[in-house]
Amino acid sequence: MAFTLLVFYRGMHCPICKSQLIELEKKLPEFQQRGVDVVAVSADSRERAERAKTDWHLENLKLAYGLDLRVARAWGLYISTAKPGSDEPAYFTEPAIYLVRPDGTLYFGSVQTMPFARPHLPDILAAIDFVAEKNYPARGEVIELP
Repeated sequence: MAFTLLVFYRGMHCPICKSQLIELEKKLPEFQQRGVDVVAVSADSRERAERAKTDWHLENLKLAYGLDLRVARAWGLYISTAKPGSDEPAYFTEPAIYLVRPDGTLYFGSVQTMPFARPHLPDILAAIDFVAEKNYPARGEVIELP
């Protein structure tokens, strides 16, 4: 089963995002070996995204930028405002990771309210292996309670 991994990150101003995306760049071949397409997404402008790609040496990781905040909200992302005196943009999203099935439906999601305590990439790789081996179904599928 091929998936798409969407890694929503706060933006170029975030040192934790920088570490996460540098690690993701290193692990990209492991995701690709499993047939997983990886895209990192932010509300940053094109200029900020290109600067992050260059400064963080992200040569192979696909970066999507300009995420509309209304679309971000539709994805269930939390939105923050800049701290006074910081280089943060006026508004930006907090991190999230979604594993999306080929049919476009959600398989796994983790949404953060702040930059800390994100899922570890080796855990996600191990989960993908388990899912593929066991044909494990997505969970949390109940919409309406009986």
